[in-house]
Amino acid sequence: MAARCRLAARFHHVHGTNVRLDASRTRATRVESFANGLCFSQEPLAPGQIFLVEIEEKELGWCGHLRVGLTAHDPQSLEVVPEYSLPDLVNMGDTWVFAITRSHNRVTVDGEEARVRSPAWEPFLLIERVRIPRDTLVGRSRPGRYSHILDDLYKANVLPATARRSRIGVLYALQPDGTADMHIVINGEDMGPSARHLPTTRPLYAVVDVFASTKSVRVIPVEYGFPSLQTLCRLVIQKHIVHRLAIDGLDLPPPLKSFCQHE
Repeated sequence: MAARCRLAARFHHVHGTNVRLDASRTRATRVESFANGLCFSQEPLAPGQIFLVEIEEKELGWCGHLRVGLTAHDPQSLEVVPEYSLPDLVNMGDTWVFAITRSHNRVTVDGEEARVRSPAWEPFLLIERVRIPRDTLVGRSRPGRYSHILDDLYKANVLPATARRSRIGVLYALQPDGTADMHIVINGEDMGPSARHLPTTRPLYAVVDVFASTKSVRVIPVEYGFPSLQTLCRLVIQKHIVHRLAIDGLDLPPPLKSFCQHE
């Protein structure tokens, strides 16, 4: 799982005509218009593996936001990358895409009780049998006087899902009948099964449509199992400071300071 996650935690070299990737293929920016912003994960996802992105830049004047999902189409096999994920890519079949909105992203299933929101302080997010460290899933503000307040709002997931620095991910969870459910995760909170009965006989790639008001996104690698020493150090340091500006005054190596302030 760990090796596969490292491979999948970047974008595929096949993408929409208006997308520009950075050298590491972890940042995708739509350089013009509002469409042709389709991106895919480099590798198909494993069951329970989340493909997580952070909204880095917004662009005013457009109607609509980020779209994420899964597709059984190998990006390499596409003769032409569709202009839109909805409806173009979905109409090709074997594709499931969810349009992120400012607030109404939770899925309610007929005949089931409303899903209970997990307390933000729980260290892991549980989806079916999938267990993901919550710390990485939650957006973080840029260091500043009020960053500690904004960070708490991200943790409580009360800011608009489409806000800058929000983190949005997609994964699929296996079901007893051999199919899978697609789940969208926003700032550490599961939005419920946004698509059900996905076939698992073909590889499933993540779909990220950098659409309309969403201009740029960045892939966030997710640790599974035990957190890294770097992550543990960050958690201890953040526990003993008021906000991240105070990290500048600590006697720490510059890379660790940057990790504590920005990641």
